[in-house]
Amino acid sequence: MGVTISDLSFSIDGTSILSEVSASVETGTVTGLLGPNGAGKSTLLRLVAGIEKADAGQVALDGVAIGSLPRREVARRVALLEQNTSPSVDLSVAEVVLLGRIPHRTRLLGGFGGDDDRQVAMDALAAVGASDIAERLWHTLSGGQQQRVQIARALAQRPGLLLLDEPTNHLDVSAQLSLLGQVRGLGLTAIMALHDLNLAAAYCDRILLLHGGRLVAAGTPREVLRPEIIADVYGVDCFIMDHPRGGHPVIVFSALDTAPQPAAVVVGPASTSTDPTRGTP
Repeated sequence: MGVTISDLSFSIDGTSILSEVSASVETGTVTGLLGPNGAGKSTLLRLVAGIEKADAGQVALDGVAIGSLPRREVARRVALLEQNTSPSVDLSVAEVVLLGRIPHRTRLLGGFGGDDDRQVAMDALAAVGASDIAERLWHTLSGGQQQRVQIARALAQRPGLLLLDEPTNHLDVSAQLSLLGQVRGLGLTAIMALHDLNLAAAYCDRILLLHGGRLVAAGTPREVLRPEIIADVYGVDCFIMDHPRGGHPVIVFSALDTAPQPAAVVVGPASTSTDPTRGTP
């Protein structure tokens, strides 16, 4: 059980974005979705969330095809945190998180379900360590605080699957580590699109690596993040070493040496002269 992606293909105006992608994500694991810009990461997340419809193939959650479920049911089971999502009006933090309860409304513009929705929202804020900012206004928060609140809003949906598109974007190092540590501690099945390979190696159980809309590698960080694979996909040279504390792979990058080499210098008979112009035409 978990997420099963089967032969998924998607195109826009005849341009292929994803082609025959197949993968599985086990329940309770954190999976890193990696690849260069334009590899199809955001599109794959939207397909898994049921927001976009694939040209071919399907996504199943716990054995049930996402496409066969009503949209409201999908919204209750899958939470997607996209890039640069923010409320259009300035709400309090608690009000932003309460937006996550909308899929549980019993009728349009009516009441919510049987849960005490404010308590659900407060529990979600506590899960991301943001209880103390519940009454603050959204626009007064730092980037890291806003990301925490957005994750709390997703948690308020009570999803079984959490999808995050570049959750560490624009955050400083401390906020990145804190945020990903909290995601790991939630115990949810999570798929995160990331650019930082070292963060993926440190916080993900498995890696899905996209390149040109195709899945080119899948496995543990140590299986996927290998110098030859990274060189093929990202065009950079690297060295892999073990983290001194966690033991996970650490990637040290260097650009591939593609500069032309200088022509060989032909050395003539030894000369005692030190004049560099001697023998020049």
